[in-house]
Amino acid sequence: VQLQASGGGLVQPGGSLRVSCAASGRFFSNNAMGWYRQAPGKEREFVAAISWKGDTIVYRDSVKGRFTISRDNAKNMVALQMNSLKPEDTAVYYCAAYPGPIAIQTTKPKYWGQGTQVTVSS
Repeated sequence: VQLQASGGGLVQPGGSLRVSCAASGRFFSNNAMGWYRQAPGKEREFVAAISWKGDTIVYRDSVKGRFTISRDNAKNMVALQMNSLKPEDTAVYYCAAYPGPIAIQTTKPKYWGQGTQVTVSS
């Protein structure tokens, strides 16, 4: 299983950014997907997860109303649209694949992609 993240970059506070993750098809279509992030000096933390059907979505409280996770099973892609970005959103963002069709905040991923850097700074 390969997860390839892209779309990170530098954005000003209040701006928007979209990160995407391309996944191998055989695994992707039946498994929940998620995004995590790790800021310098901090542990990796959960950001969002989406079920394989896309009908169950979970966010960490600090990103609710600002971030939107979505998936396109036909393209084997999962994305995270980030709006109203804050400096505290600065981190390396990782996509993850879960072992089952649904995931919650405490579900442990089975596979990890490489990270993509998101920096929010003026």
